[in-house]
Parts: sequence; structure tokens; C-alpha cells
Amino acid sequence: EAIEADLLQSLDRLQVDTIDIYMLHRDDPSVPVDVIVECLNEQKRLGRIRVFGGSNWTTARLQAANEYARRRNLAGFAASSPNLSLAVPNEPRWPGCVAIVEPSDFAWYEEHQLPVFAWSAQASGFFTKRVTPQCDDEMMVRVYFSDLNWQRKHRAGLLAQQMGVSANDVALAYVLNQPFPTFALVGPANPEELASSAQAFQVSLTPQVRRWLETGEGSIPAH
Repeated sequence: EAIEADLLQSLDRLQVDTIDIYMLHRDDPSVPVDVIVECLNEQKRLGRIRVFGGSNWTTARLQAANEYARRRNLAGFAASSPNLSLAVPNEPRWPGCVAIVEPSDFAWYEEHQLPVFAWSAQASGFFTKRVTPQCDDEMMVRVYFSDLNWQRKHRAGLLAQQMGVSANDVALAYVLNQPFPTFALVGPANPEELASSAQAFQVSLTPQVRRWLETGEGSIPAH
């Protein structure tokens, strides 16, 4: 009932008959996946949505949902929207948020090739020059300030200098160059930031370079 009510409200506000990609904003692990999959398939049958996905769903829940859908010959989750960025969050930015962090999660997405709509792909600007260790932004400090992330920012800066781009471009390219389909969700505050983000499309990162950005293993890759 809640999903249908929200969907009908969205259709009315958007003034459309069908939503191309309908994403559930949060999961409720206490609800069996079959209930959710059946509900979304009913909305699909009614023509209100074309495909659906889930934001902040764990890989375990996504797999359970899609296995149920396959067994019942139903549509499964066509996309996922977790947090994914070069900066690893110390803790969820908001309660109930899910990030791709563990190697097992990266491996799952690579195996299943489920498209990822990565929110906070630029880690809220962590890789820009405006964020320094003296920054007093409570959210930034709580979520992203760690030795690991400062090291990743430093390496992104070194590679950026070599490639003639910004560290922020390198960080965004990290999201776009994963071995599974990715769509980076960003929130530019002005046209200049939007144009800056577009530079990431010019940056190609091999698996070896991504690994170096993550761990620093080996020497800085030559470009």
C-alpha cells in the first residue's frame, strides 16, 4: 500500500503515466523480498513503471530478490543505487545507507553486472582543494576524514597532475571505470562545477591504476 501510494503521488507530481526507472529509496530488511518483488511487478504490469531498482540495498538482499524473481518468472531489480566513491565512508552518511566498500561487494557487482547509480560519487567534494585537514564541516569530518582517505586523495592528486586534470576528476573517473556498469550521481552547485565533472569522461583508468589509487601498491602509473 505504501509503495503504491508513493508511486501514484510521484506520477501525479511528474505529470507522466509511466516512470522509466523506479528506485526504492531504502530497504526494509524485515519485509520478505517476495512481497516487494510481487508488489513492484504488479505496478509494472499496470504500466506505471518500466523497470525498478533499489537504493541502499545490500548485495545479499538484491540477490535474494532477483533469485525469487527468476523462480517466479518475474522482473527482478534492474539497477542498484548504493554509495560508491574513491573515498571510503567511516560510517553511513545517513542511517540505513549502504556503500560498496568490501571486496566481496565489488566482486558481486562484477559477477552480476547489475548497473550501479552511485550516489555521492565525488564524496561531497572531498577530493577538491576546498577540503583540507582544517575543514570543520561536521559531516565531512565524520564520514570521510581518515588516514586511508587522505592517502587516496594524495594519490589522486599525483595522478591528476600527470594527466592534466583535477584530483576530483580522477576520483569521479574511479567510479566510472569499474568493471560493471556505473552511472555517477553528482550534485553540482553551478554550471562551472558541472563542466568540471564532465572532464572525468576523458580519464581512463585500468584495473592496475584503480588498485594503485586504492592501496598505493607499486609506483605511480605512467601516462
